Amino acid sequence: MFYTVTFNPCIDYVVKVDGLKMGETNRASNEELQFGGKGINVSYILKQLGVESVALGFSAGFVGEALLQHLDEVGLKSDFVRLKNGNTRINVKLKGENETEINAQGPEISNDELNELLLKLERVTAGDTVILSGSVPKGVDTDIYAKIVEAVGNKGADTVVDATGELLLNTLKFRPLLIKPNKSELEVLSGKRLESTEDILDAAFGLQKKGAKNVLISLGADGALLVTETGEVFCEKALGGKPVNTVGAGDSMLAGFLSELNNGFLSALRMGLAAGGATACSLTLATRDEILRLFNI
Repeated sequence: MFYTVTFNPCIDYVVKVDGLKMGETNRASNEELQFGGKGINVSYILKQLGVESVALGFSAGFVGEALLQHLDEVGLKSDFVRLKNGNTRINVKLKGENETEINAQGPEISNDELNELLLKLERVTAGDTVILSGSVPKGVDTDIYAKIVEAVGNKGADTVVDATGELLLNTLKFRPLLIKPNKSELEVLSGKRLESTEDILDAAFGLQKKGAKNVLISLGADGALLVTETGEVFCEKALGGKPVNTVGAGDSMLAGFLSELNNGFLSALRMGLAAGGATACSLTLATRDEILRLFNI
C-alpha cells in the first residue's frame, strides 16, 4: 500500500488575468478552485493509474472540511488529523503572461496533533511505501520527515521524499528509497549553479553519498534524469506539448514513476514523464486517458 503524507494541504484559488497590472484593479477572465497539496496530488494521480493509496495529513477549519469532502467525492481514501485551530491553506495562483503564486503558511500543529499522525503511521508494514511531500507549517521541526523515514524504515517500509532544504537533507542518513528534487532545488542543495548534465549528475551522486538510494531529477521542459542505487543513469526527454499549467506537474511525475516502478526504471521514468507532461498540458491534474496517451506514443 502507498501512503502519502501532506502536512500542508491546500485549496488553490486559480485566477486567470489577461494583462495583469500590479497596483491596479484587474478583472479575472477565468477562475477555479483546485484541491490538493503535494501528497494529495500524488494520491490522485496514483488512483488515475489504478494504484490505491491512503492520503494522510492535517486539515483545519472550514477550508479543511471542504478539502476532505472533495477527497471523498473523487474517491480518495484519507485519514487526516483534524486540527483544533486555524484553517487549511488557501493559495492564490495568478495566471497571466507569467505565473505568480502566493502560498499561505498553514495552521500551527501542536505536539499532541503531531503525535496523532505518527500513531496513524504505525499501521505501515513491510512492503508499504510512504511518500512525504512538500513543506511543513511554521513551528514543526525540520527533522520531522527524518523521524518518519526512520520509524517506517524500521518496519521494513520504503520511503519517498519530495521536499527541500533541511527537511530533505535530514532524511538522507536513513536511506530513503527515492528523492525527487527539481533542478533549482538541486542547485540549492549542492550550493552551486548546475550548468551541464555532468554538473547535475555530480550533485545527484553527492546526495547518494549522503544516503539517498535513487535520485529522480525533474528538468522541466528538458525532461528528467534518474540516478539509481546501482549506478545506472537514465535521461529521457519531456512528453507532451507546450505547458499551460505547472501546478502539480512534479507531483504527477512522481506518482507516474512510482506506479510503474515494478516494471523497471526506464518504464517508470517514461510513465513519470507522461503523467507530468499530461498535467502540464492540462488546466487540472491529468486523467488516466491523458497520461496513457503520452505514455504509449
